[in-house]
Amino acid sequence: MKKPITVSITGAAGQIGYSILPRIASGALFGPDQPVALRLIEIEAGMKPLEGVVMELQDAALPLLESIETTSDLNHGFAGANWALLIGSVPRKAGMERKDLLGINGKIFVGQGAAIAKNAAADIRVLVVGNPANTNCLIAMNNAPGVPADRWHAMTRLDEDRARSLIGQKAGHHARDVKKMTIWGNHSSTLYPDFEHATINGHEATETIQDRTWFETDFIQQVQQRGVAIIAARGLSSALSAANAAIETVRSICELTPADNWHSVGICSDGSYGVDLGLVSSFPTRSDTKELSIIEGLTTSPFAQAKIDLTIQELREEKAMVADLLRP
Repeated sequence: MKKPITVSITGAAGQIGYSILPRIASGALFGPDQPVALRLIEIEAGMKPLEGVVMELQDAALPLLESIETTSDLNHGFAGANWALLIGSVPRKAGMERKDLLGINGKIFVGQGAAIAKNAAADIRVLVVGNPANTNCLIAMNNAPGVPADRWHAMTRLDEDRARSLIGQKAGHHARDVKKMTIWGNHSSTLYPDFEHATINGHEATETIQDRTWFETDFIQQVQQRGVAIIAARGLSSALSAANAAIETVRSICELTPADNWHSVGICSDGSYGVDLGLVSSFPTRSDTKELSIIEGLTTSPFAQAKIDLTIQELREEKAMVADLLRP
């Protein structure tokens, strides 16, 4: 057996945690021959429900699940972690301004970033799922001295998958036929799903779907508002699809990206496409298994650039709101 990969997961007793844990433990994340050691982190109020989750994992008798540890202590939870999935965050409540949410979650991610820097393995990589994911990632990254910026990622894969599914349905194709779907900017209602570079079976999506009005209106709005629609229908936020997107994000970082595709991940900007240096923004990316690189040289139409500018401006505003939580 290979040496186990240690995966630390916050919010482990929550809906996304409940959906993702059995898949990680059964090989969906790192492959069918890679054992995993789980470090499950919860706040004190979540420790009792977490006991039940652990019981179910034990009852599943999963052959790749090497060990399970539960804790509310961040230092213990991130000790020796090779991967950290930061899923837990405080949801926005009625009457709460976005600034309030950023401030509350920001303090949580300050502590998580510091604990990761102090305790995680030298090869630690981090995926932030808890919203607002981009700025939570920015805060944690800025409070983790010694952990390189390229180890930090924010999840926008769910938006990419939603966009691919919508395009596939519109064109009468399966979502797997839709590739090169880029999400630019923030995982929020300002995100921009870039249909102009998407392909369907190797052909430009705009050639197969010759309905520019649909792309510029209904398509964008449905991707941006899909989470709200799911809450309205289900009474709960996205869990199954978010868990799947987290798994696919990690795989797209670790595995070789096919030449005919790329994937969207929120990463620390190097200044590409005019995005401010240091902002955590979603870009089109490709992996060589060791390094995640931004796809360079894409041209954007005036329509697309206006949408991208809007979502990047929101990221700037969020950064300004949490300036006191960022290390100088």
